[in-house]
Amino acid sequence: ARKDGYWAPITSTLDWCEENYYATRYSAEIVNTLTNLLFIYLAYRGITNCLQQNHERIFLLTFVGYLVVGSGSFAFHTTLKYPMQLVDELSMIYTTCLMFWATFEHKREQAFRTLLGFALAGLAIFITAYYHYLQDPTFHQNAYAILTAIVLLRSMYIMEVSIRPFYRERREKRELESSSRKSQGQGSLSPADTTEQKRRDNRDREILRQMWWMIGTGLTAFLGGFAVWNLDNEYCSVLRSWRHQIGLPWGILLEGHGWWHLGTVSFSI
Repeated sequence: ARKDGYWAPITSTLDWCEENYYATRYSAEIVNTLTNLLFIYLAYRGITNCLQQNHERIFLLTFVGYLVVGSGSFAFHTTLKYPMQLVDELSMIYTTCLMFWATFEHKREQAFRTLLGFALAGLAIFITAYYHYLQDPTFHQNAYAILTAIVLLRSMYIMEVSIRPFYRERREKRELESSSRKSQGQGSLSPADTTEQKRRDNRDREILRQMWWMIGTGLTAFLGGFAVWNLDNEYCSVLRSWRHQIGLPWGILLEGHGWWHLGTVSFSI
């Protein structure tokens, strides 16, 4: 570790367990910096996919926000400057608010979508102002965790209700009962229609199985990375001594915050 880094002095309210400028004087935390390249790459892939597939604009904006998160974290860990810390942390809040809006405005009326947008904008402004006033990272971490948990639960609910054959059949039955076609009578499904329905049901169950496997794998990586990061915080002096004993390059495997970045990327995938 050295104190004559290119971006010195440190002005951020956080300084992670990775020792500063030990690999190069141009990056305060080289491992924490470079692991953000995966965020930037995924954001690029997401933006490209949205443009090619003509997805709704909100998803494009979300991936742009994801790009800002990765770039902001890259700049923060490189410089350990307070303005870059704000770019890193607040962009996480703003991007999650975009995801919040995208999941809750789904199939809602325009009035609700507009009201939700104003409410989330107000929430983002409040979090920004209060966090800048407190300068307490715990407040930011709790706000981000709550927003992310709500988005995740809502997304899983939409996934189940929209794809699961049981819920889809119930929805189609309600729509049929409320339509004028009920009075005209409906014949039973033909054998061909029944076969096609079974094919669709089996397809949807397989899609759900794969999606739940991805969710489980992503959550495991996310929570595992979070656990390793907390070990990094609790036993920093011990881990630093182990890194000195192991030396480079294998010592970088004990950089807990870098594993948190990788776990978060796996969850995003």
